[in-house]
Amino acid sequence: MSDILYEKHGRVRLITIDRADKMNSLDFAANDRLVQAWREFDADDDAYVAVVTGSGPKAFCAGADLKTYTMDFARRPAPEFRSRFTNGPGFGGITRNLDIFKPILAAVNGFAISGGFELALACDLRFCSPNAEFALQDAKWGFHACDGGLIRLPQIVGMGHAMEIILSGERVDADHAYRIGLVNRIVPQASLLEVSMQYAQMLASRSPLSHRFAKEVVKRTVGMHMDEALRLESRSFHDVGLTDDLAEGTTAFRERRDAHFKGS
Repeated sequence: MSDILYEKHGRVRLITIDRADKMNSLDFAANDRLVQAWREFDADDDAYVAVVTGSGPKAFCAGADLKTYTMDFARRPAPEFRSRFTNGPGFGGITRNLDIFKPILAAVNGFAISGGFELALACDLRFCSPNAEFALQDAKWGFHACDGGLIRLPQIVGMGHAMEIILSGERVDADHAYRIGLVNRIVPQASLLEVSMQYAQMLASRSPLSHRFAKEVVKRTVGMHMDEALRLESRSFHDVGLTDDLAEGTTAFRERRDAHFKGS
């Protein structure tokens, strides 16, 4: 049985890290299977939205399975690791070198630590249960985050909050995460996945091309000069204007009915 579950729910794909006995930490093999799940989602024209979560009530993802990582480090030559970490997809598959411009929601059902936290940061939305805790603990052990945590966290919560989390290595609970904008919603543990899937189904009823064009603009314009960013936004809007989805949306508005988008 695979430790990465990939389920189809209409236009939504549910991706579950099924390693509860290891706090849903990822070894190299599980990480590779998660990368493949993301690639399958990205290539599937019928998949509009993804939800990623962990199995069990304790952890979303506790980062790397350090016992197996240590063993692999000892067996593999350094150049292979440098290539893997700099040229390949990052931890969790979507943290580096794998751009997916479809909406992704993280249902954080417990600990999101180090690489697991970085995986959640790479998602577009984060819903969490009250027992969720977030941390980049790397500073406690002599290194720092390397899968987007240092880059995405300040963009999401601001520099001050990000530096507190990065430099201290301390855990942030769900209430504090919500106050600083790290998570969008806190949902009771028992209904977290249900609420997350319902929200994802709502997103899947929206225009998929609108989502993809808009997400790409948002991602690509980070740090870009304002004039250049505005030109990219304008070009993207022009391209959306040429789609059948826009024609369907405006027709549905005139006819006072729900739009039925086809992603074309």
